[in-house]
Amino acid sequence: MASIEDILELERIENDIFRGRTFPSLLQRTFGGQVAGQALVSAVNTVDEQFRVHSLHGYFIRPGNPTEPTIYLVDRLRDGRSFCTRRVTGIQDGKAIFTMSASFHVDDDGISHQDTMPRAVDPESLPDPRELPEYDHSFYAEWKEWDIRRIPDDQQDKHASFAAQQRVWFRYRDRLPDSQVFHVCALAYMSDMTLIGSAKVPHPGVVTQTASLDHALWFLRPFRADEWLLYDQTSPSADFGRALAQGRIFDRQGRMVAAVVQEGLMRIERDPSKTATDPFTPR
Repeated sequence: MASIEDILELERIENDIFRGRTFPSLLQRTFGGQVAGQALVSAVNTVDEQFRVHSLHGYFIRPGNPTEPTIYLVDRLRDGRSFCTRRVTGIQDGKAIFTMSASFHVDDDGISHQDTMPRAVDPESLPDPRELPEYDHSFYAEWKEWDIRRIPDDQQDKHASFAAQQRVWFRYRDRLPDSQVFHVCALAYMSDMTLIGSAKVPHPGVVTQTASLDHALWFLRPFRADEWLLYDQTSPSADFGRALAQGRIFDRQGRMVAAVVQEGLMRIERDPSKTATDPFTPR
């Protein structure tokens, strides 16, 4: 499987035009995190290094074909003294499959506070997915470079007022470059993974057709994607074939490093012969 370094390495065709390569995949459509991560790399390459991305908002318009490269067109919407804004469109076969707005900010002084990290068992106490007997034929096989460990329900402190909750530890297995920009783009890739599955927690055994519809991500503090991060996920609502999910991401020191909100298609599967294969989807 491709490394995150390969996935995020784009070819620059023109100043504001980039191309993402194709990689072997077990998926029928391009993983949404790959498109979002590559789109963010495209935007980052058009701003001065003093600006750091602090948020992105993306829409998945059409399913991507994993056997075809994606072209990214960057529009320079604004270049200011404190903020600059980019719009990126991902294209395959002449049609937009993804659109994203990204905002960049220089470092400023301001107030500081954050939520407290929820209590969670240490990731080392959970099994490495590579040790599971079904590993080679599971969800994990697509992302072998990532160490992803879901905390079992009976080991979580849950809020009675929340409709659906799950927590996942994750990290990239190998050492990554020190550039904070690289870790931000890697997190944009990873943040699409497992989040919408939190909506299935109250519905074990229900098979759904699932796809990301839109994705918003805020980067709050520096972090490393090759060190353990806790993805605290909730789904406050699901209805009419769609589900809303939100996540807070903390590092091992308890710092809240990112926040995520996503809406996804969550339609009852019309083909009853299909079964769920995602280990983060309760059966």
